[in-house]
Amino acid sequence: MGKTKIIQLSEERRQELEDGYRNSQSHAFRERCQMILLKSEKRTSAEIARFLSCHKITVNEWVKRFEVEGIEGLKTRPGRGRRAILQAATDLSRVRAAVQRSRQRISLAKAELEAELQKPFSTTTLKRFLKKTIAASNELESD
Repeated sequence: MGKTKIIQLSEERRQELEDGYRNSQSHAFRERCQMILLKSEKRTSAEIARFLSCHKITVNEWVKRFEVEGIEGLKTRPGRGRRAILQAATDLSRVRAAVQRSRQRISLAKAELEAELQKPFSTTTLKRFLKKTIAASNELESD
């Protein structure tokens, strides 16, 4: 059995982690803050892993990253996750034109766009893209 690594936290750092754990919108960031807080309470990685339903190697990796980068290291870095199929910068004008032509039947607009853009996607993806870009353009207009 290995030696349990204990993290010493200053009061300021502990408060920062507790704020992240209580107030962050990101579930992953809250869980990582909790890992570090539990580790500072002299708990083993295996205990924390059981409590958070993850692997002890995961706990150890986040502890290492916290020691090197601090609380910023616990945040999810950009570029993670699936890439968007439709991009507002390149596809928005084509999507708007197709929807204007087939305003009453989104499935026709979708079929037209799939052929034009050479990208398969679902009707739900198209609806989500329209909703997101319209909301973003409304925010820009209101500012």
